[in-house]
Amino acid sequence: MLIPSRRLDPPVDETRDHILGASNAPITLVEYGSYACPHCRVANETIASLRDRFGDRMRYVFRHRPLANNDLARRAAEIAEHATPEQFWKIHLELMTRSSELTEGDLVAVKTELDLDSAEISEKARARVDEDERSANANGVLFTPTFFINGRRYDGPWDEVTLGDAMLGTLGHRVRATTLDFASWGPSAGVLLLIATVLALAFSNSPVGGAFAEFWHRELSFDLGGWHFGMSLQHWVNDGLLTIFFLVVGLEIKREFTVGHLANRRSAALPIAAAIGGMIVPALLYLLLTPTGPLSRGWGVPMATDTAFAIALVAMMGRRVPVELRVFLTAAAIVDDIGAILVIAVFYASDLHIGYLVAAAAALVILALLNRARVYLVLPYILVGVVLWACIYSAGLHATLAGVLLALFIPTRPPANLHALMRQADAILLEEAKRGGEVLRHGPSLPALNALDFIHELLESPADRLLRRSGARSSYFVLPTFALANAGVVLSADVLDGRGPLVLAIMAGLVLGKPLGLVGASWIAVRIGIAEKPEAYSWRQLAGAGALAGIGFTISLFIAGRAFPFADDFAAAKVAILAASFCAGTIGTIILWNAKSPSEA
Repeated sequence: MLIPSRRLDPPVDETRDHILGASNAPITLVEYGSYACPHCRVANETIASLRDRFGDRMRYVFRHRPLANNDLARRAAEIAEHATPEQFWKIHLELMTRSSELTEGDLVAVKTELDLDSAEISEKARARVDEDERSANANGVLFTPTFFINGRRYDGPWDEVTLGDAMLGTLGHRVRATTLDFASWGPSAGVLLLIATVLALAFSNSPVGGAFAEFWHRELSFDLGGWHFGMSLQHWVNDGLLTIFFLVVGLEIKREFTVGHLANRRSAALPIAAAIGGMIVPALLYLLLTPTGPLSRGWGVPMATDTAFAIALVAMMGRRVPVELRVFLTAAAIVDDIGAILVIAVFYASDLHIGYLVAAAAALVILALLNRARVYLVLPYILVGVVLWACIYSAGLHATLAGVLLALFIPTRPPANLHALMRQADAILLEEAKRGGEVLRHGPSLPALNALDFIHELLESPADRLLRRSGARSSYFVLPTFALANAGVVLSADVLDGRGPLVLAIMAGLVLGKPLGLVGASWIAVRIGIAEKPEAYSWRQLAGAGALAGIGFTISLFIAGRAFPFADDFAAAKVAILAASFCAGTIGTIILWNAKSPSEA
């Protein structure tokens, strides 16, 4: 899921906005607020203190975002806008501070005091409030107050110390803000993956290529008494670290089939059919072009779609790609992931050890019991998940399967009663505030902190919390590390010697088989009436998405590592996957860039 842009739009306009402070002030604080919002009233005191602290270095801008479905808040904003620019800040202060809670009497009193008693609210005032509301929505403002510091949304606490540090641009705040800006950029995960791939290729084909390969083959082991366990760094990445990626995939699959795009049969039918066709046709095409023998084991390589790269390219094209087509491609990629997981588990397992399989089954039973008992703490699931990982690895199955199985048992729960939790948190904080100086010296009491921790735990289910925390780690650390460890290959003519059929089969499967299977299965599903194609995108645009699905990369490399035990075969497969992914991405981008939506035709 993409994070909304954190940039202020439109930027501050001296001729339009309500501004306190010099136009050349180095710090600009923009607030989207409401006169009926109790939090904005508290923040008003913080802003006054900050203006005293920063003086001429700060200018303050107020924009309206009346509370939703609150007539009093809306009329208060219109009264403020009806006044002349010279009167605005006087009215603003009166509406914010006249009473602890905005009332009808406050509006009457302010209108009378400022000779607005008999005035009708002008259309210009209403239009201005509407304009501010539209800009608030465009900027992702979900609650009030929301602040922007020098054009960038501030998402932290708005107490005077923390907000002041953000306005000064301390190092910690700058690092956090830059990180969030990068994460909010749609193609960011794909760009990191691309950088890691280029670095792996550059190192492998440089004078340090030998040392780079040797680094990933170094053993990292543990010895406890007489027990020894060790793997190469590359295997720790592929069998261990990549489990986090498959855990995230499993959580996303669970979400999509419960509350997401695959929860409804009609909405799920098209991407499911497309994904199935996009797996079967590439595999058949590979088998058709590959001679019978060891190389035929690689039929699973062209089945996979690299979601990070495909979605990154879609995001870079912006509005040229309809939202509905993005949803389709994402949902199809989720189903594709399910297929890849099943293929890895069933067809690319090593010799099985029954004893460890029984132990893995016992771990699954424990996970099921924890879920059934409604244990909502994440830690017990993680501890049992580690045992499950070790059992699956020792049983001969690929250890990353543990991530998917664990995800299926991480519990969800009904949405929390946010109103009740908010009231409870307010009551706790108000009671703590009565302790005055003691709170300033020692902080909130331990019972209060425990109660607030419990409220925080209830805001989201363990599955949602784990997905939120692990999703970024998967996209920005796990996958780039996997690419560094696996994408390196020495590019020379010797790599492809005698392996032309292998390279041709992989490239044909990804570049031709993926779009043919995806579009063909979609057309059949629509034709026989089990699915319906949204009118928001054309068949040509669907073909462009099908071409992008041919970017196999991550999972394709992963399956190739299991399918080809000989280093030379694996190296040739890497070259084919990289070349095919580049071709598929280029073709898909060209098609989507030049295709028109039905509404534009």
